[in-house]
Amino acid sequence: MPTFSTPDGTRLAYRAHGDGPPVVCVPGGPADSRYLGDLGGLAAHHRTIVLDLRGTGRSAIPDDVSSYRCDRLVDDIEALRDHLGLARMDLLGHSAGTNVAVRYAAEYPDRVGGLVLIGPSVRAVGLTVTGEMRREAALLRKDEPWFPPAFAALEALVAGTGTTGAGTGEETGTETGTGTATGAGGGWEAIAPFLYGRWDTAARRHHADGRPDNEEAVARFGADGAFAPEATRAALAAFGAPVLLLTGEFDLNSPPRSTAEYAELFPDASFVVQPGAGHFPWLDDADRFVATVADFLG
Repeated sequence: MPTFSTPDGTRLAYRAHGDGPPVVCVPGGPADSRYLGDLGGLAAHHRTIVLDLRGTGRSAIPDDVSSYRCDRLVDDIEALRDHLGLARMDLLGHSAGTNVAVRYAAEYPDRVGGLVLIGPSVRAVGLTVTGEMRREAALLRKDEPWFPPAFAALEALVAGTGTTGAGTGEETGTETGTGTATGAGGGWEAIAPFLYGRWDTAARRHHADGRPDNEEAVARFGADGAFAPEATRAALAAFGAPVLLLTGEFDLNSPPRSTAEYAELFPDASFVVQPGAGHFPWLDDADRFVATVADFLG
């Protein structure tokens, strides 16, 4: 894997797939970027440059662990842009990685050609995903055989009485998916089927393989000072580049209602709900996902 050095000397790795115009991709987690794969075949249209955030995948663990904080990761995106020799770049973020992408866009608006937010987290902009929004998305799955225990676990988490754990959510009652909480088992594990359009063998394998394994990086991602919602929202209100916000119809992490509210923060935003998809829409319908994103970037 190619690597580059950040201003603080941390060596970071990235994967490059395909040819064509480049798009820099920021994973959620923080987790090994392998879970993104080639984003359903987007690499057939664009050179997808997928970063391993510091302390994940093949990127080095930094000497200063406070640099795991979301706002500090913006410097790593800028260092990657400079390393690639791009005056401007298209930038794609998924889940918790959208927080990093949005903070970068707010700080360096002239260096972003297009911004793609997949299953976006709302923490960077201070929106609220309510329990009712999550229930609405969850109830669309009421005929699934796994629904009763999964929905009971969701209700407990929303009420604040469930156990934390499950791998890849952001915080109890706030976000799930490839976000910023880790652990083993518990309520998060029980609601994992809600994150996929099909809870089959491939989804189970993807869920297991995509869990964050650097608990310190996860814990420090949202530390005090990581987010400045008012300043970020003000910057996004003046952001001139086009933005695509895409979420799955079933995405309990990033429900369509909250993502629609997010889209209203930008002057030039397209909001898309992918039918039959969860939090990883490139897995649930790769052709539809790639067509949507490639058309936007094209």
